[in-house]
Amino acid sequence: MEIAIKVIQFLLSLSILIAIHELGHYLAARYFNIRVEKFYLFFNPWFSLFKKKIGETEYGIGWLPLGGYVKISGMIDESMDKEQMKQEPKPWEFRTKPAWQRLIVMLGGVTFNVLLAILIYIFMLSITGERYLPAKNVTYGIMAGPLAQDLGMKTGDKILYINGEEVEDFTDILRDFVMGNAKTVSVKRNEEIITLDIPEDFFARIISERGANFMSLRFPFIAAGFVDGSPAKDAGVQEGDQIIGINETETWSFDEFHSHIGNFAGQQINLQVLRDGEKLSIPMKVTDEGFIGVYLKPLQEIFEYETRDYSFFAAIPAGTVKAWNTTINYLGELRLLFRPEVKASESLGGFITIGSIFAPTWDWEHFWTITAFLSIILAIMNILPIPALDGGHVMFLFYEIIVGRKPSDKFMEYAQTIGMLLLLSLIIFANYNDIMRLIR
Repeated sequence: MEIAIKVIQFLLSLSILIAIHELGHYLAARYFNIRVEKFYLFFNPWFSLFKKKIGETEYGIGWLPLGGYVKISGMIDESMDKEQMKQEPKPWEFRTKPAWQRLIVMLGGVTFNVLLAILIYIFMLSITGERYLPAKNVTYGIMAGPLAQDLGMKTGDKILYINGEEVEDFTDILRDFVMGNAKTVSVKRNEEIITLDIPEDFFARIISERGANFMSLRFPFIAAGFVDGSPAKDAGVQEGDQIIGINETETWSFDEFHSHIGNFAGQQINLQVLRDGEKLSIPMKVTDEGFIGVYLKPLQEIFEYETRDYSFFAAIPAGTVKAWNTTINYLGELRLLFRPEVKASESLGGFITIGSIFAPTWDWEHFWTITAFLSIILAIMNILPIPALDGGHVMFLFYEIIVGRKPSDKFMEYAQTIGMLLLLSLIIFANYNDIMRLIR
């Protein structure tokens, strides 16, 4: 059921993003009186799930969810309509319009994706505000993995400053490390403030391990519910119980419990719990997969989160800034792919990777947050100067504006073909990576 919910959210989000992107191209083309022959959500090789012609345009839904398209008259695009390009140019065709108009048409898709992200952020900030976990409210400190321990950090440390500046949002900490921005980190340990220098080679280490074995949020394992057939519930564990140990091993935090429970897969254990201040030992059998079937208490109920509230008008600049910051952060992440420490080929992910970031239960706030983020990613990826993407057409249009003449139709056909083959190869490789990760 959880997989089905993720798939539905992914397809809905993808449909919104594609439709908005293609609408940007469509409206820009129609504004300049360029004929749009087709407007399709998803690709439709051989057949369409739905199609209807209204005026000069055929609107439809394809069956292959790899994207969408608008077929603009007089343009070499995904349709590869070479016969049309052999005919005498018509006044309603893309190729007869000035370069600046064609440039606006090609930028219409990414512009609409950016505007969609801004609008989502504006409405979300005005309705729900911006909820975050202040670093000062991380009551139980961090779980220090091997990488953090090598820096001199310890489990229970509370991170207060990065580069001497107070950390406001706890989630910013890992980003500062992964992006290589952190030079010093100051932690509170037993009422003492300790400042640790971060060596130059630490960036390469954290990147090579993709942030794993570094640190995580430390919090108690409090039962908030149970899955169907939960062995813990059958054994007598109750909601509100705090799980503090396995046999004689103390596992005060969830991370500690998670790192140990797999060692007892299929075995009988004594689960140590704390209930109303009383310590209990509950005999039970762990599943063969190493689970006890307990839902965690939500972090929002464990920690004191704070919310920045915005009126609708205050949310307009705040939402715009949030979209801008998201764009800059993602560009920074893309830049990491060109660092020698990063194995870019292993970082690529396909539909499974994208789908996995959606929540296993239906959460509209989370859905729109992810959709806004993906909208920015789609805009950035589409503006890359690769033939077959919008950025490739923009690159050739700038060439035309600077040089004063268009690339030949034959060159554009070859470029489009090469670009499409390259993109198809990347899609296949990214999804191959997903499959191999599942197998591993």
